[in-house]
Amino acid sequence: MIESKLCSMLGIEYPVFQGGMAWVADGQLAAAVSNGGGLGIVAAGNAPADYVRAQIRRARALTDKPFGLNIMLMSPFADEVAAAAAEEHVAVVTTGAGNPAKYMDAWQAAGIRVIPVVASVAMAKLMTRVGASALIAEGGESGGHVGDLTTMVLVPQVCDATDLPVLAAGGIADGRGVAASFMLGACGVQMGTRFLSAEECNIHANYKEKILKANDLSTTVTGRRLGHPVRSLKTPFARRYAAAEYTQISDEELEQMGTGALRLAVQEGDVQNGCFLAGQIAAMVTKIQPAAEIIREVIGEAEPLLKGAPQWVR
Repeated sequence: MIESKLCSMLGIEYPVFQGGMAWVADGQLAAAVSNGGGLGIVAAGNAPADYVRAQIRRARALTDKPFGLNIMLMSPFADEVAAAAAEEHVAVVTTGAGNPAKYMDAWQAAGIRVIPVVASVAMAKLMTRVGASALIAEGGESGGHVGDLTTMVLVPQVCDATDLPVLAAGGIADGRGVAASFMLGACGVQMGTRFLSAEECNIHANYKEKILKANDLSTTVTGRRLGHPVRSLKTPFARRYAAAEYTQISDEELEQMGTGALRLAVQEGDVQNGCFLAGQIAAMVTKIQPAAEIIREVIGEAEPLLKGAPQWVR
């Protein structure tokens, strides 16, 4: 069995996190992942605190295992959601799109482990200094907001830059990705796109169908002009948005063009106007299965690969 310091630190069976996917990662999915031995994560996204509290309590009603909350720090509700996380005493907070330093004291006083998502060595060093418990090094292969570095390049550099446990994220969908992550120095992984196919994931059927039909070239990155690039499936919306980035449209109009597009994909399955976030490994997601089965499968595939590593060394 794979042993990881993350498991003992967080009280989980397998070193597998479920990504905090806005509008996707609700209390039901988080609970299913935690019940399966990983760490399920409720995504706050741009939602207000009342919604986030409801999802935390939903997860708590469905599992007695640890689970986390992902907070997007650029959300207009970030302050109130950060306060709700402390009041609800979630086990873990993961963060993205900003610096969580101003919340750290309150979270740590509430007994919360803070595990930021980082896309650069500089951010990894800063998060280490402000008291993070671990780091998620996320490469640009991932779905949603992305950085410039790939997972293979980013993870070893982050591992060299900190003494904290590091999880690898971005482009991981099976045991080969898990094994490779450990070889790069990580002691766990975070997967997002793979969990889109979980039975407990409540996205629209059209979204799941698009993931299952994706190929290796099905994703694209838009939003670079605005400074926050996003990886999604190539859809009519993504193509329109990409074309608009090269026109004289104002940044405000471009920003407005994307408002609500993710919700249209997740909740309504709008194939024309929805933004279907997905990582480059979408083509490797080929079946719908329970979240617990996904976790057991990737760990079960990784173990013999790691045990077989000596075959390459004399």
